[in-house]
Amino acid sequence: MKKDIDFPLVEGVQVAMVRQKNEWQEYEWYAYLLNTKEIDLYNVIIACSGYGEIAGESRKTSTMRYLFEKIPALGNQLIEPIAPELLSFCSEYWVSYYINEAIFDKRFIFAPEMLQEQNFVYIKQLDLEGILQ
Repeated sequence: MKKDIDFPLVEGVQVAMVRQKNEWQEYEWYAYLLNTKEIDLYNVIIACSGYGEIAGESRKTSTMRYLFEKIPALGNQLIEPIAPELLSFCSEYWVSYYINEAIFDKRFIFAPEMLQEQNFVYIKQLDLEGILQ
């Protein structure tokens, strides 16, 4: 059972929501996993979902699951593009991965109010601006 598993503290693994201009000079949004550790991550599982309100009615997106066999040390991995209509939703990324025999697990949540220009930072690893957790 999950309560019987010791989950060590997650450090050096982050999720970023970034924007990038396309060929029509319009912003497109993407979610990335960043490994800032000097060791590879293995069997990375990411469950993504969104939730919020539209016209006063609660809505929830489908849960998407991704498996990446290896994220190299100091590497990054595109998780998914983010549809513009979902930017008004909270986006949740539940990340689990292995380093050696230890399993790590963390939930990253991006609220819509975070996606404002004053909150953007330059993310050197991606050479893009966005929100980093």
